[in-house]
Amino acid sequence: MTRRSTTAIVIALLATPTAVNADALESALALQKAFEEAIDKVEPSIACILVSRSDVYQRWFGQTYSASDPGRLGEFHSGSVSLRVPPGDEERIDALRRQLAKKLGMPIQRVTLAMLFDLSQPGYVPESYGSGVVIDANGLILTNYHVVRGARKIFVRLPGEIGSYADIYGADPRSDLAVLRLLDGRVGPLKPIRFGDGGKVKKGHLVLSIANPFAAGFRDGSPSASWGMISNVRRRHPGVSVWEQDRAKWTIHDFGTLLQADPRLNLGCSGGALINLKGEMIGLTTALAAISNSETAGGYAFPLDDVLKRIIGVLAQGKEVNYGFLGVRLETQQNSTQVQVLRHSAAERGGIRNGDTILAIDDVPIRDSEDLFYHIGTKLAGNQARIKLRSINGIVRTVTVTLDKFYVPGPFIAANKPKPVFGLRVDYTSVLCQRTGLAEVPVGVYVSEVVPGSPADRARLQDAVIVKVNGKLVTNPDEFYRAVGDGPVVLSVVDHNEPGGLRTIKFN
Repeated sequence: MTRRSTTAIVIALLATPTAVNADALESALALQKAFEEAIDKVEPSIACILVSRSDVYQRWFGQTYSASDPGRLGEFHSGSVSLRVPPGDEERIDALRRQLAKKLGMPIQRVTLAMLFDLSQPGYVPESYGSGVVIDANGLILTNYHVVRGARKIFVRLPGEIGSYADIYGADPRSDLAVLRLLDGRVGPLKPIRFGDGGKVKKGHLVLSIANPFAAGFRDGSPSASWGMISNVRRRHPGVSVWEQDRAKWTIHDFGTLLQADPRLNLGCSGGALINLKGEMIGLTTALAAISNSETAGGYAFPLDDVLKRIIGVLAQGKEVNYGFLGVRLETQQNSTQVQVLRHSAAERGGIRNGDTILAIDDVPIRDSEDLFYHIGTKLAGNQARIKLRSINGIVRTVTVTLDKFYVPGPFIAANKPKPVFGLRVDYTSVLCQRTGLAEVPVGVYVSEVVPGSPADRARLQDAVIVKVNGKLVTNPDEFYRAVGDGPVVLSVVDHNEPGGLRTIKFN
């Protein structure tokens, strides 16, 4: 039954004052009360996110946006803009004023610089916008990454006309998720939204969408509500080609994870909350159809299941999401999908052999390569996976594998990266293997970043593989950082670009 037909029935019941329909009226009012209570629980946790991608901040202030440098606007934060327009920009500002005056139907003289550039001012009309949900009382906001990708400035406004400029604290392109951190410590404590279980949602469940379509709450932060039901589950990202071979470019939602919901989700709803009648968030809404300029009677949401909660937990710590990598290639032999194992990979270390067939991962049946790719990836690197196998001779066994890292070609943002050691940071060598097409996973850790002018830079460690620290083998970044400690360090290094044996480097 669609939302329209359900609404018609309710109207008919309310319009027919019979004894029979008295019970129906009471039920309808009870449902209405449940909607009201659910909205009341969630509304304080819904944010309107205003985004500017204008280059004016860099040109006028010499600032660029980064996770570690908020690049505050100085006078803009005080609420009184007495900014002088630099010579040469007068025509551009005049053109922007004319455009906004026409859009708002007001005299050009009334269009101030604050209305053009100060996102914190209620009179500012956003050029780009979205929604978000509070996930931590101290000012962490969850949204879609595409809402804030490429942002120079971000302002978050909440119900009650409170708000703050924000940094991107953690962002991950593969899940299309980002966590923002409010910069104004005076805002709060905030009310975090309560998580439900989006993995148990079924077709026909009644749901509510709470978001800011078309930035409806950009002045006062008040979100809008819509209701309907779950139309379908495990839907694929609209528009993705099933024949696309470069899966490194797929998001996790391209594997058929999305909830399809009846409430209309227009532009601005990305990052809003899909909730159940208990006021629990079961999905993060995304206006994917609106973004692709297609017409739809409903929309989609990322289900708040164990996978998404795991990823959100990493981003809420300001860290990079490291997806899992097994190190196998699938081949079809006599109607059976068997694996070819990459040397020194997680699969080989865990006891998987060439010709094995993967039957299940953590008791979840694996039917095809997409199942394998999704379930391994979302376990995340460094975690263990129990893998049920059938060998060539038919023997079934289970092995436990500690996963390597899958290469995601960014960009991602992580405010809490590991502190550089002698001017270097390291990563899993499985990333180097996938990025360069090596025939095997090198043993050790890969030098992924070198600070210019540092000891590591002078030692020419760019793209090198560190095999041992003080004579001890290291196989992942955590082992490396623990082994380094605070004292003098002797590194055994293999140069990826200039192979030819180990060289030893000592740092004091």
